Amino acid sequence: MKLVNIGFGNLISPMRVLAIVSPESAPIKRLGQEARERGVLIDASFGRKTQSVLVLDSGHVVWSALTCEEIGQRFEQAKDSKD
Repeated sequence: MKLVNIGFGNLISPMRVLAIVSPESAPIKRLGQEARERGVLIDASFGRKTQSVLVLDSGHVVWSALTCEEIGQRFEQAKDSKD
């Protein structure tokens, strides 16, 4: 199983990620708040500004300080190295 760094040494399996979205819109902010209340929010931003939100197939929501583009590039690199 290939793991991808989403910042600050935090690793995630790309196979579990359904979406990588920007945290700027109200629905995504609400998604993060609801995940916090349900206890399924993983804050991997280490106190820095959240640049992207990853939605996992398990219902967990992950905040990252890396941009959506950076994480997408890392996912593509992981996919290319697997082939």
